[in-house]
Amino acid sequence: MTQRKVTLSESAAKRVAHLRALEGDPTLMLRVEINGGGCSGFQYKIDFDNQVKEDDHKFERDGVFLLVDDVSLDLMNGAEVDYVEELIGSSFQITNPNATASCGCGTSFNIM
Repeated sequence: MTQRKVTLSESAAKRVAHLRALEGDPTLMLRVEINGGGCSGFQYKIDFDNQVKEDDHKFERDGVFLLVDDVSLDLMNGAEVDYVEELIGSSFQITNPNATASCGCGTSFNIM
């Protein structure tokens, strides 16, 4: 059986560490959840949390932790969470190999 996982890019880990320092809370972890909704069927919710729930999977890069609940992990196994800075703005972006379609804004997707 293959291990399920989601990875953080180096730039995402650096950004989380920076934001955590700004908040003054070294316990903050990045949480990614998938909820029903959005224009393509599912949507990502990205937030900070300092509580690990019973069904969470915890992934680490460079001292930064990413939390993904068990159901969300099923839908985003193998995905990478990245932080991208562009002229029009900066954001966390998720490259999900399980998504078969996504909307223009990149926050919702579909799995067939």
